[in-house]
Amino acid sequence: MFGGGSSLPLARIFGFRVGVHPSWFLILFLWIFWLRDSFERAIISPDQGFIAAVISAALFFGSIVAHELGHALAARREGISVEGIDLFLFGGVMKMSRDTDSPGAEFRVAVAGPLVTFLLIVLSTAAAVLLAGADSFWDAARLSATADATPAEVVVSLLVSMNLLLLVFNLVPAFPLDGGRIARAIAWRLSGNKARATRISARMGQAFAVLMAGYGLYRLADGDTWGLWYVMLAWLLGSSARTAILQSDFSDRLDGITVADLMDAEPVTIPAATPAERAYEDFFLRYQGWDWFAVVDADGRLVGIAHREPLRQVYEAGDHRPVGELVVPPGEDGQVRSDTPLEVLLSSEPLRRFGALMAVDGEGRLRGVVTLDQVSRALQAQAGGA
Repeated sequence: MFGGGSSLPLARIFGFRVGVHPSWFLILFLWIFWLRDSFERAIISPDQGFIAAVISAALFFGSIVAHELGHALAARREGISVEGIDLFLFGGVMKMSRDTDSPGAEFRVAVAGPLVTFLLIVLSTAAAVLLAGADSFWDAARLSATADATPAEVVVSLLVSMNLLLLVFNLVPAFPLDGGRIARAIAWRLSGNKARATRISARMGQAFAVLMAGYGLYRLADGDTWGLWYVMLAWLLGSSARTAILQSDFSDRLDGITVADLMDAEPVTIPAATPAERAYEDFFLRYQGWDWFAVVDADGRLVGIAHREPLRQVYEAGDHRPVGELVVPPGEDGQVRSDTPLEVLLSSEPLRRFGALMAVDGEGRLRGVVTLDQVSRALQAQAGGA
């Protein structure tokens, strides 16, 4: 779903960090309190109610984690790194390092979570029917006083109804819910325009938030304090949808701007055949404030990066080897194509880590250097022109 903020780490599953936001402990307490009261009033004796409530809450939040793991595994398969999964007041969120880059990838990532939830419904339904029987299974799932079921049967049956509600809610075609992301993928495919598709699904999200808020206010007016929950969730949905629209509008302003428009197209470079001693004297001693230089071969292809301190040690040792043999290879994450859109560059973790990337063409020839500062200035210029 959605959310954010700092979280407390719980575990790593399939390599993904799973954590909880402090607000999650509030909803955990409320769930256990509500479930215990429901169990004791409907079916289970007081001495069993608390244990059943704790187990049910654990299974429900485990289902949410499984749902988000579905998204995370699908994102990983699309080549998108996942920063982690967090549980918070209103559910769970899977944090991707960047957005999807095609409608197909968007659809596959969005639908993966609901598919996991559907699988959980099928498995828990089969288990509940085997335990409680088809006749009393649904009564137990609704915590009906007419159900003739044991605590274990009630817990498994309730898992079915909780996951069914989770599935139905997430499939509402309102961004940023999974159904909204699926709708965005479809609109993206039909229109060929990601920004337009985002605006369509986000406005659907805003409309759904208004309906939910109205329902929450109606419940509050009727004396039901749970109405406040719907109002708060509606506010979060509406805020997320509005943010998506603003980001989409900003993406439109970035359309057509590439790395080539920002980069320093004439960076100072060191020929790879230059002896190390001469490279240090002609470049590092001459440009005192520079800690590194790009090194290129005779055809202008990027060979690597020469750093001040290692080359100083080589210089003092009287090493005559060519500087091309002493460089640090840039690696795939240290370079970027010069025709890469600025919007893609915004989510570049290597740019944030290194502070600069080598801009190359399709043949690996160095065309320039793009820095984090250049990207920041370009964003400020676009924001100022809004």
